[in-house]
Amino acid sequence: MPQVLSTADRESFLSRGFSRRQLGRIAGVLTAGATLPFYNEAAFAQRDVRQQLPADAVKINQNENPLGPCPEALEAINAVARFGGRYSPHNEAGQLVDAVAATEDVKPEYVSVFAGSSDPLLRTVCAFCSPQRALIMGDPGYESGAATAKFIGAKAIHVPLRKDNSHDVQAMLKADPNPGVIYLVNPNNPTGTLTSRADIEYVVANMPKGCVLLLDEAYIHFSTNAWRGTPLVRGDKNVIILRTFSKIYGMAGIRAGMAMARPDLLDKLRPYGVGFVPITGMAAATASLKSKDVVPKRREINTRIRENVFEFLDARNLKYTKSEANHFMVEVGRPNTEVIAAMAKEHVLIGRPWPIWPTSVRISIGTQAEMDRFKTAFAKVMA
Repeated sequence: MPQVLSTADRESFLSRGFSRRQLGRIAGVLTAGATLPFYNEAAFAQRDVRQQLPADAVKINQNENPLGPCPEALEAINAVARFGGRYSPHNEAGQLVDAVAATEDVKPEYVSVFAGSSDPLLRTVCAFCSPQRALIMGDPGYESGAATAKFIGAKAIHVPLRKDNSHDVQAMLKADPNPGVIYLVNPNNPTGTLTSRADIEYVVANMPKGCVLLLDEAYIHFSTNAWRGTPLVRGDKNVIILRTFSKIYGMAGIRAGMAMARPDLLDKLRPYGVGFVPITGMAAATASLKSKDVVPKRREINTRIRENVFEFLDARNLKYTKSEANHFMVEVGRPNTEVIAAMAKEHVLIGRPWPIWPTSVRISIGTQAEMDRFKTAFAKVMA
């Protein structure tokens, strides 16, 4: 039996219906990291270290923010880097928790910091899913949680989005009578579309006892219309909210994120990993939160460039998702892998494919110059 799991942890897993063989896989989730046979967004980007990209390559395939960290974050990284010989020389974790609590109007004990938001996503699946309690998610949707569920021996049930590309919450609740986690990404990845406050609250009001709503708000800052679920956390509901500094704050390669929930829910996540966040990431995240204009300015830039691309697609009568994030899906009318490969030959990287939509591709929003390159290459490939 893997010693990374305590006796209490092993007994808990066995009581939830896991076999002893499955415990070995759970231990792998906790310790193996990048060697696991599934990926988060960051690992997708780094999985082939031998890949050589053309010097002029346009990378709009990972929902990254080409603006990078804001000036305040860069200054904070520079200031703290010389203390890198210590794990937390100035209580960086406490400072970040306090900054999040003040920004989101939640109690500090309702916040836990992580190296991005994929970490608490995987922990939530391990903590609340089991062979008897499935993960329910939208389709297409962000895949990492489903891959984790399958890896540890839990079911992952994919429920198609509605025609407006919002989560079909009624169908999700009917998909399994006793799920462990219902996973909503808002705005959704890969579509960038929204699910309403009414639908989110419907899930909370109607999900079975012991189920947790995992509300992934990685892209929430790009939208002025998306409802933020923090009132549910303040109301002590069975809700865990994920946030990240990888997207609008431009810190994908630096890694910082958080989970917000009742303290007892956060306690259930803690056994599933080491939970270390580099001091550079925490310092940069704290400085980013204290910046008064980084979010509105970057939201305006992203919206302007995104709408310019939509005008290009409209002029060619191409169908796309009405995104409010930094990515969208566009229908290409033929196998998406062919279009991804053809665009790569033009030195424009897009993707990746989702099986339920085999003739659509995901496009991330880059700089205006990058999207101009995209438009030129896309027009050629689609001609």
